[in-house]
Parts: sequence; C-alpha cells; structure tokens
Amino acid sequence: MKKKHPYKRYSGLPKGYAVKKAISWETLFFAIACAVFFGFIGSKMGAINMINTMMNTAYDLLMNTVFYLMAVAVLAGAIAGLLTEFGFVAVINKLLSPLMKPLYGLPGAAVIGVVTTYLSDNPAILTLADDINFRRLFKKYQLPALTNIGTAFGMGLIITTFMIGIQNPEGGNYIAATLIGNLGAVIGSVVSARLMLVRTKTIYGDTEMAVSDDTGGGLSMDERIIREGSISSRAMNALLEGGKSGVNMGLAIIPGVLIICTLVMMLTNGSLDATVYTGAAYEGIGLVPWIAEKLNFILGPLFGLSSAEGISVPLTALGSAGAAMGLVPNLVANGQAVGNDIAVFTAMCMCWSGYLSTHVAMMDSLNFRDLTGYAILCHTIGGIVAGISAHLIYVLIF
Repeated sequence: MKKKHPYKRYSGLPKGYAVKKAISWETLFFAIACAVFFGFIGSKMGAINMINTMMNTAYDLLMNTVFYLMAVAVLAGAIAGLLTEFGFVAVINKLLSPLMKPLYGLPGAAVIGVVTTYLSDNPAILTLADDINFRRLFKKYQLPALTNIGTAFGMGLIITTFMIGIQNPEGGNYIAATLIGNLGAVIGSVVSARLMLVRTKTIYGDTEMAVSDDTGGGLSMDERIIREGSISSRAMNALLEGGKSGVNMGLAIIPGVLIICTLVMMLTNGSLDATVYTGAAYEGIGLVPWIAEKLNFILGPLFGLSSAEGISVPLTALGSAGAAMGLVPNLVANGQAVGNDIAVFTAMCMCWSGYLSTHVAMMDSLNFRDLTGYAILCHTIGGIVAGISAHLIYVLIF
C-alpha cells in the first residue's frame, strides 16, 4: 500500500499554505542561521546598537521613503486613471505595439509604465497595472514582467539629472557618459523582461488573458471600459479612484521596503573596520562592499571600473539608488571614477534602482509572490548586462 505523504495539503487550508511536522530539520537550521547572521552583525555593532539601527532605519524608511513612494503612487495612479479612462493608453498600445512586442515581448501600453517609472520610482507601475483598461491589454504571463521593466527605469530622470550635474576635475561634465548609461539600462531592461517571460510563459502559457472574460477580458482591442456619467464626473472619478489605488499600493509595499531595505542597508553601509556605532539609522557593517572588493578581479574587467571602490556604487544601488548616487561625487573628486565609470554607474543604478527593497513588495502586489525569487534573479542578470553594455558602448565611442 502506498504510504501517505506526511506533508500533504489539506483542502481546508488557505491557498499557499501546507502542513508540516511541528519540529523538523529546518527548525534547527533556521535557528542556527539566525544566530550566525544576527550574531555576526551584533558582534560588529553591538547587540543594542544593532537593534536600534534596525528600528531607526525602518522608521526613517517608512517616513521618508515609503510615504514619498505612496505620494508618487497616488499622483501616478490619478494620472493613469485619466489616461486609461479617455483612451490614451489604448492609442499608445496601438502605436507602440510594433516596437514593444519584438523588443520586450509586451503590449505597447507597457511604455506608459516605462515613462511613469522613469519620471518617478519603481512602484509607480503598480497603479497602472491595477487599472482594468491597462491590465486587460496583457496576457497573464506578461504581468509579472511589469515588475522588471518598471524597476529598470525607476528614478531614471533623477539619476540622469544627478549624473549630468557632476563636474569632472577639469570642469567638464558627463552628459555623454550619462546618456550611454541610459542606453545600457534599456539593454538591461530588455534582458531582464525577456528572461522573466521565458519562465512565466512555461507556467501560465501564452493564451490566458490577465483579465477574465466576465470582467472585461473578452472585449476586443477596439473597445474599452469607461465609467458611467458625464465627462467631468468620469474625469473626477478616474482621478480619485486612481489615487485610491495608489494609496493601496503604497501600503502594500511597506513590509517589503522596510524589511528588505533595512537588512540590505545594514550589510552595505559602513565598513568592516568601523569600531564606533551609535544605533543611528543606516549604520552598517560594510560586508557587501568587502565581498565586492574581493571579487574585483572579476567585476573590474567586466565593467572597466577605474578603482575597486567604484563597485560599491552598483552594489549600494541594490538597496537604494539614492544612497548609491551619494557615493559618486567623492569618487569623481578623488580621481577614482571617470567617464566610463559614470556610464556604468548610471546604467546599473537606473536598472537596479533598489530592486532588492521593492521587488518583493511589487511582486506581492501583482499577486505573483511565488515568482519573486526568479524575478530578482532575472533582474540581477539584467543589471549586470546593463553595466557591461554601458562599458562596451563607452569604449566603442571613446
């Protein structure tokens, strides 16, 4: 007789949950892993300082980052509501599908997500994805790739403007290098999105639409869903409902940003040699840059960086593009970064733009939490390709 599996799923459990023994090998493994991880950080910072830094960093991220992203999401949601209500997204979809389909494997409407995230930040694309007129243009397997394409262009305008504003020691600027970096980010975004689609197509197939027939999925591309009422009332409702969607998205990203970004910052900021800690926000042990320095013999030739210190910029961008940008002026002033470095920094900061701190929340908001790990892997590869591409293009031109 076939032995019944002890971990079988029970029909009464919520979706995504299963049953396992109360105590198993993973219980011991988890306890050891936590003890090693937090023990190592605590041995450098001190236990009290470690806890205070966690709390202060999480609080600062909530007040100065998450609420800012929520404000961006509210405004982006309101604008997106208008664009979809009055057919602008439908026009863009028809005009740009011949470009977006072969390039990204996505409908032309995806370019709206590119623009909104370039002008604001990664989660801005979520408010678009929450709109039925936008969502119905996509097949189910294409939706998860919105996280990758949105993140690849997040904070693009801010990063570009910041890099252009940096002066080199001779008094010149890095406009050309920054534009090359933007091109590198585009290449990285294509790689990231395409890799994601390879996986999602095998899971969901390429026929199922993102919106079911009974909620508008059965409409043709020559039709769209509108709200009832006059033009003015439709516009007002579109603005308010789009803004409300932004609030919901802002709340949804709080756990991912606070948890993931706090850990990334503590592992990235600071130095392993530091001895003075106060428990202030954003203090860290500098483990990630230390590892990167040891791998510089591989990373250096790939990106053509002028110094080992330069690798700290893209690595910091894993958690926060803003923090990464703050490192660049000193590198330039100290002669540790030149034009090629600026191109690589722009490409990788823009393509990655803190994706470790937003990818989890974004995938969760799109209801594809189980694909988060693969999305992160694809985007990691995409960011590396962005940096390599920027380096090669810069070398070819200059």
